[in-house]
Amino acid sequence: MPAVTADTIALPRIPRPGLGDTERPVKQVTTAPQGFEGEGFPVRRAFAGIETRDLDPFIMMDQMGEVEYAPGEPKGTNWHPHRGFETVTYIIDGAFQHQDSHGGGGFIKDGATQWMTAGGGILHIETPPADLVEGGGVFHGVQLWVNLPRRDKLIAPAYQNLEGGDVTLLASDDGGALVRVIAGELAGNKGPGSTHTPITFLHATVAPGAQLSLPWDVSYNALVYVLGGHGRAGTEGRPMHTGQTVVFGTGDHLTITADDTQESRHGSLEVLVLGGQPIREPVAQYGPFVMNTREELMQAVEDFQSGRFGQIPPNALMPHVVR
Repeated sequence: MPAVTADTIALPRIPRPGLGDTERPVKQVTTAPQGFEGEGFPVRRAFAGIETRDLDPFIMMDQMGEVEYAPGEPKGTNWHPHRGFETVTYIIDGAFQHQDSHGGGGFIKDGATQWMTAGGGILHIETPPADLVEGGGVFHGVQLWVNLPRRDKLIAPAYQNLEGGDVTLLASDDGGALVRVIAGELAGNKGPGSTHTPITFLHATVAPGAQLSLPWDVSYNALVYVLGGHGRAGTEGRPMHTGQTVVFGTGDHLTITADDTQESRHGSLEVLVLGGQPIREPVAQYGPFVMNTREELMQAVEDFQSGRFGQIPPNALMPHVVR
């Protein structure tokens, strides 16, 4: 269950499309393959099989969990580098700790978002806290990688901590859906996240049988990822379910509908809706480095190996291990 909930009755309403608005058609529905990341936590690779031009300015997104850990099972990542983009870590349930080589860090839990600008180079760690490792529990989150344009690839690293209570809450026109605006703008309502690349990042809960229609910037791409539940995408009603991504075509509105019956585990349709202004520059990626050319990737590796991304601080956070 999402940590941030609200009664939609008193919330600002999202207007439905008018006669002159253009509905975005569904271009593609893909299913995320499952695997493991870091020290072995389960992930779904949300954007696998989607063309780069449809993702731009996004690089990748992993759904972490949803998993009920037994004691001793929770895992994260050890210290590792990044350059050339921003990471957005959204924790829906459970908790993660973060620390980086430029003084950023915090405890993100239950609806909070960690926004890290890697820029010219950073080292960081993401790991579950000791009490979750020792006692087990639910863990569910998402990490999104947002590309930076060439002019911003080497900017100074930065860190934002957005608590769950910071998000902007909206309701669909009939109150059947709750929308959390984490970053960007929806119907004139801005989220708290500050982004170098213009994007919109939302988490919506759509009640069984309800429909959510969202106005969408015509210059942005549009993606819907199903965190949990079953529904239909677009006015054409393309089926979608947990672990699938819907790619929309052009237009100024997009529509999703929750099926009348949902599995008891979720109760409602839970989706991330995201889009951004395409950068339209070459992308060269090598693991945690996202640049424009192969030569820039080679320089990133050299700078990392030479210690130019900063140093792991004294008494640094390390993965907790049950003894």
